[in-house]
Amino acid sequence: QLGISNDTHVVVYDGDKLGTFYAPRAWWMFRVFGHRQVSVLNGGFKNWVKEGHPVTAEVSQPTPAVFKAKLDKSLLKTFEEMMENVGSKQFQVVDSRPEGRFRGTELDQGLESGHIPGAVNIPFQSFLTETGHEKSVEEIQQMFREKKVDLSKPLTITCRKGVTACHIALAAYLCGKPDVSIYDGSWSEWFHRAPPEYKVSEMKRNKA
Repeated sequence: QLGISNDTHVVVYDGDKLGTFYAPRAWWMFRVFGHRQVSVLNGGFKNWVKEGHPVTAEVSQPTPAVFKAKLDKSLLKTFEEMMENVGSKQFQVVDSRPEGRFRGTELDQGLESGHIPGAVNIPFQSFLTETGHEKSVEEIQQMFREKKVDLSKPLTITCRKGVTACHIALAAYLCGKPDVSIYDGSWSEWFHRAPPEYKVSEMKRNKA
């Protein structure tokens, strides 16, 4: 209905005050359904307007096109795969939530917080500059190195509901790693399904 075929180059952006918030999720959604010609507008709508580029209030009237989706399971991780990985450590896990939610010291939108055993924390906003643009590839690579994340090895990203995790998948993509997978259920699923010993939280330790 939006006029997107399998040959269309799609550019996604959003109007968040950060510059980019939801756009990487849309970028990943296209990719997980087999569409590779998709880009994120660096800096988002906020910076597009700030830089004086044209905008319109007219409603677009695209001609419907044929889009055939094919799920690419290599870009997606399930709860069962995440559970198995706690023991096997076949892939690295990075959590993109704020540090307090990762550590378990603050509520995660009503949920008790914490993280999956073995995960490392890189809050998604740390990949953005103060203006809301993506940091340089060199800066991004340094951030991964500091957290001992090896971009030559399998990598899966998690967050609360699978949205901000896509920021880190995009950051790795910019560094030449196109095969990062997303744990789509993320903490909201893990919290409800994983056994207590699989939920690492400083809050629990403090209570104990």
